[in-house]
Amino acid sequence: MKLSKALLFVLIPLSLSGCGYSFNGYSFDGASIDYNLTKTLSVVNYINDSGGGPPNMGQTFTEGLKDYFQRRTKLELVQNKGDLQFDGVITNYTVRPQAISSSGNNNQADGTGLMRLTIGVQVNFTNTKKEEDNFQRVFSWYEDYDPEVETLNSVEGELVEAIFEQIYFDIFQASVAQW
Repeated sequence: MKLSKALLFVLIPLSLSGCGYSFNGYSFDGASIDYNLTKTLSVVNYINDSGGGPPNMGQTFTEGLKDYFQRRTKLELVQNKGDLQFDGVITNYTVRPQAISSSGNNNQADGTGLMRLTIGVQVNFTNTKKEEDNFQRVFSWYEDYDPEVETLNSVEGELVEAIFEQIYFDIFQASVAQW
């Protein structure tokens, strides 16, 4: 009988975690938001100031960040002046070779092998309810591709999407999960 009660104490919280249930603002998705205090989220349109990338990259990032938070929190998205506020700019979009060839004392990238797309995003985060959580930081991630198999144009959308997903995750962790 004691074993079955112990199992209930373990299984009930685990079953609730699948429903997105949270205890005192701490949810099983990693967010630690006090929903009694923090109710809204605003994301100002990000501008692509990197000099590269797809023409709609700023808008894609903005909409993706909004969607990421809406899927993982109960915060209401507002036009501006949310309890949690995000704004910033895409600062870096670079494509560089990853293969290094060596010839004597001369090490240089030879342009064969993998190429790496790196994107950096400056994020200004304001938590109006908990100002000690505010930050201004660059989040950056990369993805590699093989130019002998595919061109950048053919995989750019897929690479940008994968990079942005990692950056959204990192921003979420830094702002509301604080791991």
